[in-house]
Amino acid sequence: MRVEDFHYDLPPELIAQRPADRRDASRLLVLHRQTGRREHRRFTDLPEYIRPGDVLVLNDSRVIPARLHGRNRRTGGAFEILLLEETQPNLWRALLRPGKRARRGTGITVLDLQGQPTSIWAEVLDKGDGFEHTLRFHGTDQLLQDLDRLGHMPLPPYIQRADGAEEVLDRDRYQTVYARVPGSAAAPTAGLHFTPELLDTLRSRGVQITFVTLHVGLGTFAPVRVSRVEDHVMHEERFELSEETARILQAARDEGRRILAVGTTTVRVLETVASWYDGRIQPVRGRTRLFIYPPYRFRVVQGLITNFHLPGSTLLMLVSAFAAPGETRGRELILETYAEAVRERYRFFSYGDAMLVL
Repeated sequence: MRVEDFHYDLPPELIAQRPADRRDASRLLVLHRQTGRREHRRFTDLPEYIRPGDVLVLNDSRVIPARLHGRNRRTGGAFEILLLEETQPNLWRALLRPGKRARRGTGITVLDLQGQPTSIWAEVLDKGDGFEHTLRFHGTDQLLQDLDRLGHMPLPPYIQRADGAEEVLDRDRYQTVYARVPGSAAAPTAGLHFTPELLDTLRSRGVQITFVTLHVGLGTFAPVRVSRVEDHVMHEERFELSEETARILQAARDEGRRILAVGTTTVRVLETVASWYDGRIQPVRGRTRLFIYPPYRFRVVQGLITNFHLPGSTLLMLVSAFAAPGETRGRELILETYAEAVRERYRFFSYGDAMLVL
């Protein structure tokens, strides 16, 4: 299967630059995968499609202000740092731009939110696979605790901001209302549409809501740089599925109740765990490289809430697989659905509208 088979045309003006006025005011395209029927609704209509006894699973990872600006301590040259994962105290995997200037031993002074030098600096220890670097931070007991005064929200490059940093609203809106565990370098965007009131409405109607944690990193947002889908290798991402969530999910499966995932990251956690334990759901903490593309056969997830994804992305491939499990025709169904969304002027990508696939 070719990566170019997952490309589609998108007018640039449909790339959402800002969120809807209210989180749940976004539009909702409902795709019934068995019949191909599509409905155009609002996200506030979501409770009409979820039954009492269904389990809704959300990713509670919290986005950290992972984008730092810095200066070469010797030459003064500008650097941008995107933190990916802390592997030991003050030791981070990160992306650097421009990466070619970040040789081993390079020192980078970290700037504050006003662009002023701080006493904190990063030492480039190594260059790993792809564009990753290993950085050790000095001048701080715990960098993670300093990020609120140093870091910018890691908005994707297609969201344009005048000064290259975030606006005030991004601190709140590029974060789900239920975010709990710090660690993501990008938002699990399907969850951005939920409000506390909508979650309460679902609970009041007998829907069980539970959480997994997957810290979003390169596995989710790295571009596919090969021509054949099968040749792409996913980056590892950390996840955790708790004892409580495992109990809720296994009970639902034993009783024949539906499990609906909010976001592709949640899907990957659930399907990873099922693949590790022969279809059972067990509490576990680990790392996943699971790459889902047609004709993947899903073991756990029976409904998916997701955003509209970039052409040729692994996320679009996952949604295509879910549209027709065990078959390859899901690609055509999703691309037809995306074409209709373009005609109907839906808003795309992180701050855009949502899809419900049932």
